[in-house]
Amino acid sequence: MPTYTLTNTDQEQDLFMEQIAEAPEKRARLLQRLLGVSVCRHLGLTPLPIGFRLSVVIPVYNERKWIEELLKRVQEVDIPKEIIVVDDCSTDGTREILGRLDGEDLRVIYQTFNQGKGAALREGFKHATGDLVIVQDADLEYDPAEYRGLIQPIIDNKADVVFGSRFIGETHRVLYYWHSVANRGLTWLSNMFTNLNLTDMETCYKVFRREVIQGVDLKSNRFGFEPEITAKVARRGCRIYEVPISYAGRTYEEGKKIRLRDAFNALYCIIRYWLKD
Repeated sequence: MPTYTLTNTDQEQDLFMEQIAEAPEKRARLLQRLLGVSVCRHLGLTPLPIGFRLSVVIPVYNERKWIEELLKRVQEVDIPKEIIVVDDCSTDGTREILGRLDGEDLRVIYQTFNQGKGAALREGFKHATGDLVIVQDADLEYDPAEYRGLIQPIIDNKADVVFGSRFIGETHRVLYYWHSVANRGLTWLSNMFTNLNLTDMETCYKVFRREVIQGVDLKSNRFGFEPEITAKVARRGCRIYEVPISYAGRTYEEGKKIRLRDAFNALYCIIRYWLKD
C-alpha cells in the first residue's frame, strides 16, 4: 500500500479526502499510516479483523419516541454488524414502527408477553452470530458512536468482556443524585462479592465475545441482568476491561423505567449469584 502525506494543494487535498472516504477498514489502515498505530488505537481507528462482525442486541419496551432515531444512529456506525431488536410486547406503537423498519441488517424479534429487559436480552443473545455482542438500550442515553472504543480491548486480545463506565472521565448529563449514589453503592457491593474493581456495574454498555455470552446460563428477567452477568463472567475468570463512555441520562418524564424496586432486586441478585451460579 502506498504511503500518503498531507499536502497543501487543493487537488491533492481533494484526493486525500476521497481516499479516507473509502471503505471503513481501508480508511482505518490509511489513517494508521498517517497518524501512527498508537494514536489510532487511542482514537478507536484501528482496522478490524477481516470478516469481523458485531452483533448489536437491543431490548425494547414502549420506546416509540426514540426507537427510530436510535436505530438510525446504530446503522450509521461504520462497523460490519447485525442489529437484533427484541420487542418486549410494547403497547405504545413501537411494534408498528419496528415492523416498518425490519430489513436485511435489522432483525426484529417479538416477545409474546412482557417479561423484562433480562428476558429480552436472553432471547437476543440466542440469535447473535457476530464475533462480538454489545448491549444497546433503546433510548438515546448511550451513544452508538462509541462502539469502536468499546470493542477495542477485545480486538487487541486484551479482554473477553468490556464494560463502558459512566464514572471515569467522560461527559454526562447532570441528573439524579440518589441514582448516582445507588449505582455506586451497588457497584461497590458487587465488587465485594466478585473481587472485581469495576466503577460502573450497572452500565448498559457491555461487550462480550459471542462464545462468552452464549455460554452463560442467564436467569434474570428484569434489571437483575447487570449484577447477574457481572457475577458470572467474574466466576468464569473472564478478562474484563472498562472503557470511559459519555452518558445522556433521561428523566422519568422522558421515559426512564428503572425504579426503587429494581435497586433492591439488584441487591438480591448480587448475593444470589455470588452464592450459586
